[in-house]
Amino acid sequence: MMYELELLAEAEKLDSRTASVSQAPNDFSLTYAPAKSSAHVLSDSFGRVHKYLRISLVEHCNLRCSYCMPEGELDWTPTDQLLTSDEIIRLARLFVGQGVTKIRLTGGEPLLRPGIEKIVEALSSLQGLKTLAITTNGLLIKRKLSKLQAAGLNLINLSLDTLRPDRFEAITRRDGLGLVLEAIDAMLESGYDPVKINCVVMRDVNEDELVDFVGLTRDKSIEVRFIEFMPFDDNRWSGEKLVPYEEMLRIIRHVYPLEPIACGPESTAKLYGVPGFCGRVGFITSMTEDFCEGCDRLRITADGNLKVCLFGRAEVSLRNAMRNGASDQKLLELISNAVGGKHARHAGMHAIAASKNRPMITIGG
Repeated sequence: MMYELELLAEAEKLDSRTASVSQAPNDFSLTYAPAKSSAHVLSDSFGRVHKYLRISLVEHCNLRCSYCMPEGELDWTPTDQLLTSDEIIRLARLFVGQGVTKIRLTGGEPLLRPGIEKIVEALSSLQGLKTLAITTNGLLIKRKLSKLQAAGLNLINLSLDTLRPDRFEAITRRDGLGLVLEAIDAMLESGYDPVKINCVVMRDVNEDELVDFVGLTRDKSIEVRFIEFMPFDDNRWSGEKLVPYEEMLRIIRHVYPLEPIACGPESTAKLYGVPGFCGRVGFITSMTEDFCEGCDRLRITADGNLKVCLFGRAEVSLRNAMRNGASDQKLLELISNAVGGKHARHAGMHAIAASKNRPMITIGG
């Protein structure tokens, strides 16, 4: 109980925090080529139409996962440089008006965002939006779940990399596994189907728990999504720590007969199921078998930058444009130019590891 109160106190203090910023500036040297004037606003030069928008609400988190947050102190973006609720809703309205059907709220930990229930309510009312999702670490979800569900939140992904209390504390640098497991049950009881669990797999850290995670899908509507370890600034990525998808598959198949499940070309996960199990398993293979060809995702960072590729350095500041008086039409032109210049695929894991990007926590999970 005391730990839950501490988490809530952290959330309440968030909107008053300010700090200096040390991330890459908004005027990046890498720019986008202008899109063809005849192109759809959210289509790129390779014919991909983007219908999925991820919006980061906040950079802060109440965990300190090593693969997401640098080990040292991070200089946070000052609060007044983060997107306001009105700016978030304005941008979401524009994107949905151009065909986005799914929005995911991310962070940091998005439940630390003051007024998140009001944001969810406003976004869920956008005509044409079919799915409003969130990715959370689960520590605060039980207290907020009923209000978020009533506001229109209809899909939840929960980040969880271990089922062992001591290992949870080692990975996240915090206590709290019990709260997360309780949150999973609360979401299932509230009717979320499936509850998705995101598990970043790292060699000599948690690859020995793959089978245990698959076991969660036996009697519950859970989709466990095993994510290949990806490189971001200061997260100590190395090829040795990467557990490739094919290796994960072999490990699990020693115990469970995973069978493939068909999915669409835009899917980020390769899906499998164990015959007779209620849930299913997915593998997100960004490093060894990229899914760039069918990518339909865009990202807006908490400080208002549009990123058309998770691993790309280039960004365009929609926040600055709005605060300089840009009309909706001008914003759509900026968005169209950015999307139109999206590359065919990322450069490969070793090139990504050698290049400059933000830490994951300031991009949005």
